[in-house]
Amino acid sequence: MIDLRTLREDPDRLRASQRARGEDDSVVETLLDLDSRRRGALSRFETLRAEQKSIGKSVSRASGEEKTALLDRAKDLAAQVKSAEAEAEKLAGELDALLYTIPNLVEEGAPAGGEDDYVVLEEIGEKPTFDFEPKDHLELGELLGAIDMERGAKVSGSRFFFLKGVGARLQLGLLNMAMQQAIEAGFVPMIPPVLVKPETMQGTGFLGAHASEVYHLADEDLFLVGTSEVPMAAYHADEILDGAALPHRYAGWSSCFRREAGSYGKDTRGIIRVHQFDKIEMFSYCRPEDASEEHQRLLSWEKEMLAKIEVPYRIIDTAAGDLGTSAARKFDCEAWVPTQGRYRELTSTSNCTDFQARRLAVRYRDKDGKPQHAATLNGTLATTRWIVAILENHQQADGSVVVPKALRPYVGLDVLEPVK
Repeated sequence: MIDLRTLREDPDRLRASQRARGEDDSVVETLLDLDSRRRGALSRFETLRAEQKSIGKSVSRASGEEKTALLDRAKDLAAQVKSAEAEAEKLAGELDALLYTIPNLVEEGAPAGGEDDYVVLEEIGEKPTFDFEPKDHLELGELLGAIDMERGAKVSGSRFFFLKGVGARLQLGLLNMAMQQAIEAGFVPMIPPVLVKPETMQGTGFLGAHASEVYHLADEDLFLVGTSEVPMAAYHADEILDGAALPHRYAGWSSCFRREAGSYGKDTRGIIRVHQFDKIEMFSYCRPEDASEEHQRLLSWEKEMLAKIEVPYRIIDTAAGDLGTSAARKFDCEAWVPTQGRYRELTSTSNCTDFQARRLAVRYRDKDGKPQHAATLNGTLATTRWIVAILENHQQADGSVVVPKALRPYVGLDVLEPVK
């Protein structure tokens, strides 16, 4: 959640952030009013409580009419203290509930607007040209015996699939290559749980506006994660870390689950928009003053990984209205998909500043030993969707696909051949 001190000292910053996201900025006045009333009620409670304690000490020393008067006052104060405490708790609950609905403050420099208002920062690589009619990734996947959507739908329903043969080898090779890169960069490899408690999902900002995207197991009251960012963000919940040891960097390998609510009719062909996929996710805890620099590091590791699969891509600065609840700034890397004639997202890296850490109580001790909230960042290093870009950009006229050189040791093949 946002920092109340920042809200009090610079409310215009939140107003500007809300406008950049396309959200209502009048919520700032409501927050300030609730905060002022809560602090007033708390001050009244503390004043009355102090008087109550003082009178309690005086009663034992008094006698006669004085003692009777003090006892009457003590009884009256007890009722007032109870009322003031209840009022302070009620207002604190209302304030917290509203704070949980407020998205993170947008970082200065992020584009304002919605999904289509991104800014292209860089285009890398040459788009391929073919002297034949290129096939889309699903046709190639079927020719190679790599993707089986039909049986996926038979077994599990729409937007499910089987990766088999060279398809499974391609995904395993890709994810292993990503994990190896992460390890070499100093990340701790992790295989996290994919079912999490409500407070974990809420703490990372994936309930509320994004609740419709999440699978919920009602009987157990657990949620299936849409990214390993969720369990890794909560890994250090309610802990105080050693500030001198930061950053802590983790790379999580997990299956991810998304309901794709509201996507009816979108990307119904192939494996671009599906309910289940695998992903390697980078996650970093650092000091807030180091977060912007750490964000650039995560982006550079994504670029390093994309270079290994030899596909053309671009980097976009995501507009404020498309950041999601927790991100203050987000950069997406989008690969060229030849048969669609457009770029599609492969990676995303977000700077969540101290927003998630405040909700999850992740702190570190600064050089003076004082607890401070950490910053959290995340970034995709590889995911199932990358298979789309690899197949389409490296296809040949006979339906075979050349495996990028860096990936060959992990796949065990130089060329994926159509199944006879």
